[in-house]
Formats: sequence, structure tokens, C-alpha cells
Amino acid sequence: MLIKRKSIELAESSRRPARKPKFAPVTLSEQDGVRYLHFGTEWVQGAMRIRKPDWPELEYAQQMMAWMLFIEQPRAIAQLGLGAASLTKATYRLFPEATVTAVELNPSVIAICRSMFKLPDDDERLHVIETDALDFVLDAANHDAFDVLQCDLYDATARGPVLDTPEFYKACNDCLVDGGVMTVNLFGDHPSFAKNIKAMRFAFAHVICLPEVHDGNVVALCFKTAPDLDPARLAARAAQIVADTKLPAKSWVKGIQAAGKS
Repeated sequence: MLIKRKSIELAESSRRPARKPKFAPVTLSEQDGVRYLHFGTEWVQGAMRIRKPDWPELEYAQQMMAWMLFIEQPRAIAQLGLGAASLTKATYRLFPEATVTAVELNPSVIAICRSMFKLPDDDERLHVIETDALDFVLDAANHDAFDVLQCDLYDATARGPVLDTPEFYKACNDCLVDGGVMTVNLFGDHPSFAKNIKAMRFAFAHVICLPEVHDGNVVALCFKTAPDLDPARLAARAAQIVADTKLPAKSWVKGIQAAGKS
């Protein structure tokens, strides 16, 4: 998300209206063995290395899984905003005991993820739901239901998350069980950044921002309850994540420690 690349098609679009969404065209590009998803503009909405379809290719997507430092065996994971399904596929493969729910408003995104980004069909663990993320988190049936939320909600114009109010983040908090963690993709160089951080700090007990990557992306970790930031524990957990998955968890720990000193 928020990495500029030349798209097959270029088109102007605006944010979707609340009740009658008008979606930008879903477009693709490829370079050096990586397939990119766009919404009719040069902004990248997701990526997949064709030979490693379940690997989260982009660094920010890897950072979105930094909740693994705090939750070893999640039972239920939700993804708000499907993108190219990178996080949905990665969590589905890495945590075979967990249910994975992906929430996406645009039916064309769901279709292209099935056909071009190797998103598996729904089964007893995987559920892809076509609905508005705000409606999803406000639904009482989803409260106290998830260990993890991963939130990546951008439109074609990439002007900041399309849902960014204190009420939205409070509803996200309501969806988490005690000890749950939410990760959010933000655009650090945009005026929306400060607004989102303020709203998150209103809704969550603790918020940590990892270092910026991709010339703009900043991943925020939002904790329902105060996290255990013991350096020795984080280092040991990161080493285990690297051994098990090859994800760059040691860099996540460095980012968390740097945030604590700033």
C-alpha cells in the first residue's frame, strides 16, 4: 500500500460514498516476478511474489504481523481490507488452528484475489465477507471475538485510511478479546497520520508505531491491554518467529525499542 508504481490503467477516483460505493477499477501490473494490485492508479494496494504466493512480500505487510511478538497461538484473526490478500493468506497458512476472517467491501477485489492472487476458497477456517468494515466492527456479534485485527483500509486516492474516527477504533477495540492486538497501516507523511494516532490512543490502552518503510508506510500496534515489553522476552520471542517463519521479527523488536526511547 502507498508505494508508487506504474499501473496498467490510470484513472482518477474519489472516496466511496458511505451508502452507495463507486469503486475504482481493479488493475494489475507485474515486475521482477512480483504481481501488484492497483485501484486504477499508480498506488500499490498489495503485492504477491508469484513463486511464493503465501509470503507477505512488502515490508509493511510483514510489520503488520508484529502482533506475533505478543500472541503466539491466536484462535481468531480478522483482516479489515483485503488488498491482495497477503495477510489473509499468510495468517491462514501460519496458524492452522486459527480462523481467519477477511472483510472487503469491493466484490471485484475479492474476485481478483481468488483468480490472480491465489486466495483459497472459503472453508471451515477461512471466511471472506463482502461488507463494510465499519458495519463489521460495530456488529455486536463480532465483539470479544478476535485475538488479532489487521487493518489496511485505503482507497484509490491513498489519502489516508478511509475509516479513522475514535468511534471506529473504539469499535475495533470492542472486537478484541482481552490481550488482543490490532495492527494498522498508516501513511506517516500525510495529515491523516496525527488524526489516526490521536483516535487510536483514545480507544486503546497502548499504541506503538514501528519505523516508517516504503517512503511513507507506518504500522501502528494497538493493544487492548498494556503489553509486556520486557526486552529479554521480546528478543526470545523474535528469535523463535525468525526460526519458524523467516519473518524479520528482530527488526520489529528494534522498532518497538526505538519507539520507547523517542
